[in-house]
Amino acid sequence: MLRSFILASTFLLLAGCAQLGLEPQTPSPPDPASKMSALAARIAAMVEDERLKIDPKAKALEVDTELTKIAEARARDMAAKNYLAHAAPNGETSASLLMADNAKWQGLLGENLAAQHYVKESGVDVETFAQRFLEEWVKSTPHRDNLAYAGYDRTGVGAAVNGDTVYVAQLFSSDLGLKPSIDDHPQSKVTSYSSASAAEKDSDPPPPPIRLRGAIGAGP
Repeated sequence: MLRSFILASTFLLLAGCAQLGLEPQTPSPPDPASKMSALAARIAAMVEDERLKIDPKAKALEVDTELTKIAEARARDMAAKNYLAHAAPNGETSASLLMADNAKWQGLLGENLAAQHYVKESGVDVETFAQRFLEEWVKSTPHRDNLAYAGYDRTGVGAAVNGDTVYVAQLFSSDLGLKPSIDDHPQSKVTSYSSASAAEKDSDPPPPPIRLRGAIGAGP
């Protein structure tokens, strides 16, 4: 099961002597929506550092614009509809979005999701929230194995917020050395695997004609 986690934030209200009987004013934190791009970028950087700690021989992750666009769409959809799952209520997945965007894409697709509540008065601190998301993924074996899979070489992260929750989707991909798809196989098929390693073993040798586009990691 994907794990949504609720984190309690604390804050200090400093009381002091007020002149002329006026109450001290505490500035409101920035709108959390304005922090989502920075949060996504920080998560990408932290995950990159963590996977290299786990496996120094892991491939470097290039931030891919196509994967980023899809990850952002998934995060926005979860925030708008208040759910946390690899499949949206209408059945849409990152894999189906990727196929719709690029019908010739083939390879391995992994996905890590998470959600974290925030307190309006405290807002969203990018560094703190990014660290919490990373820690939750690392504590979950399927999520940890997914982000640490050495064969991934591209990633994209999306973050979005609703009234009190931040949703994050991170995608990972590798073409596994598969040849580009050809037009005489128009019907793409999504095959889900329990782990990235399992998908890799199934593709070698020889690479199958079916594209390997699964939501790898803990699932709903």
